[in-house]
Amino acid sequence: MNKEIISTEHAPAAIGPYVQGIKLEDLVFTSGQLPLDPETGEMPETAYDQTIMSLKNVEAVLKAAGSDLSKAIRLGVFIKNMDDFADVNKAYATFFPENAPCRTTVEVARLPKDALVEIDAIAHR
Repeated sequence: MNKEIISTEHAPAAIGPYVQGIKLEDLVFTSGQLPLDPETGEMPETAYDQTIMSLKNVEAVLKAAGSDLSKAIRLGVFIKNMDDFADVNKAYATFFPENAPCRTTVEVARLPKDALVEIDAIAHR
């Protein structure tokens, strides 16, 4: 198995014992990306803006591995409140206006740093 750890300063650093991403053969797996601005550490307030920031962070990890969101196969979206589902979808659609990847969306009790959204991905290289 030829596994390569992916790390980039263009996405928030891992806040625990894990890596931002792993490249394995022609696949890239990202860890969940919180909506933290990698330059300031700040988090937007709304679920819409947090979705945008999380997707930008996912894309940064994918790009560091030689991929991008257009090659995404599956995304996992974790949201704190299902009432934000429409706003999350609206923001998500700006990244995937057509041919979106498979997706799971799950409401969770709590996310790290009390985020409203966290997103992970599997993509092809």
